[in-house]
Amino acid sequence: MRNSRRKFLQQAALIAGAGMTTSLTSSKNIFNEATEMQDSTGGFTLPPLPYAYDALEPFIDKQTMEIHYTKHHQAYINNLNKAMADAGETGKYSSIEELLKKVSGYNEIVRNNAGGHYNHSLFWKLLKPAGSNLPGGVLLDAINNNFHSFENFKTIFTERAMSVFGSGWVWLIVDENKKLSGIVTTQNQQNLLMDNARMKGDAVLALDVWEHAYYLKYQNRRAEYVAAWWNVINWEEASRLFTEAMK
Repeated sequence: MRNSRRKFLQQAALIAGAGMTTSLTSSKNIFNEATEMQDSTGGFTLPPLPYAYDALEPFIDKQTMEIHYTKHHQAYINNLNKAMADAGETGKYSSIEELLKKVSGYNEIVRNNAGGHYNHSLFWKLLKPAGSNLPGGVLLDAINNNFHSFENFKTIFTERAMSVFGSGWVWLIVDENKKLSGIVTTQNQQNLLMDNARMKGDAVLALDVWEHAYYLKYQNRRAEYVAAWWNVINWEEASRLFTEAMK
């Protein structure tokens, strides 16, 4: 176990230093003015984490949060900025959303890293220390109406999370008909905003099921990680996203 942990940390350090080179539509910006950040050249920067690294314990541990945020997410940003600079397009887009809506015109490095930046920025906002176990108001009503009960929704969402082969994401979405219609999965860093996405809709919930999101605490036990995640969902933010998507 100690050797596995050491290996993981070494890999995370390599990712940060060397960078990782390794669907649905929305016009809504997941950032607000305080968190939509670009540097003086127009490159993308890491948005501030809205809580301390240890704030989600015991469900998501401090070490995983710190590595996930400062190494993995930062690496996506570093690689994206380098790829855009190499293409002579630094500062071309005012937000990550604008880029993603035209991302099919770019190479795999841009697509993967732009998706990684957007997905993680959304993921952090949908986590909360001591999150409530249930959403409130209209979101809970919509879940009950469309999935028959909240418990049934949890079961289906968990099953979808377990069905992702390898790395990817799980999304609860509002479709183009303004209906909380489904739980979908995407591979790697594909997301709800890419212009070549296979489905259309707005994200209400997002769950990262890459191993780097849970390996240190849960090793290969994804089911335990998913079960723990239900305790730190920011349902207030999910409700806000739902309200925006329904407009």
